[in-house]
Amino acid sequence: MKQTLADIRAALREADREGFEALARSLEGDERKGVQQALAAARRRLDSEDAERARLDEMYAFQARLAAGGVAVGLDEVGRGPVAGPLTVAAVVLPDDVRIEGLNDSKQIRPEKREQIAVEVKDKAAAWAIEHIEPSFIDEHGMASALRTAFTRAIAAVEAQGAHIDCVLLDGNAMGLDPRERNVVKGDAKCASIAAASIIAKVERDSLMRTYAETHPEYGFESNKGYASAEHIVAIERYGLSPVHRASFCRAWTQDALF
Repeated sequence: MKQTLADIRAALREADREGFEALARSLEGDERKGVQQALAAARRRLDSEDAERARLDEMYAFQARLAAGGVAVGLDEVGRGPVAGPLTVAAVVLPDDVRIEGLNDSKQIRPEKREQIAVEVKDKAAAWAIEHIEPSFIDEHGMASALRTAFTRAIAAVEAQGAHIDCVLLDGNAMGLDPRERNVVKGDAKCASIAAASIIAKVERDSLMRTYAETHPEYGFESNKGYASAEHIVAIERYGLSPVHRASFCRAWTQDALF
């Protein structure tokens, strides 16, 4: 007696690669259209899982090559371009024997999934830290100084947790802030610990901007996250600046621009 199509679909949805191959052999002579469609769907799922596993393995292998047997901390920033809210930098040290599924450039991950991964990063990391640089500091000292300050504080924070760092991995171009520095362009898509840092920094800053939206609802921070959207610019022109705006970034839309 042939298996029902429902049973076959259920088995294929749960099958790993080995189980799929066994099922495919047993169904080789089954010409039902639904069976062939279910086999094709399962094959696509497994191929996608294999590709994702290979991508993740390469992120960890890439980091291991850069660290050359030592302990690496990955760092990334969020909020360099907004006109409101802090610059946020995260640092993450990942154990060699831990894999966190879904690590990637934070911008490539759905918000709800990003929050799940952020929880896992914090739970599994050997050390992690988040540093915020407030708008007033950015206005007074400039973005270059803010970046250097945030990265330096984040490195010090993970070292204070007992991490003995051999290699500092930064997303982007060289900053020359630490003799252990290694720079990786688009590192949040290439290196596991940088990706982890990008995720927790993004989740932390987005949460903070939603909090600011409660006290300054007129600016739409919950949706624009402090970036200069058209609606945000209109609000600045109408209401002026809030305490969380970067005045030096907003001169084109404030009264000071007229003088």
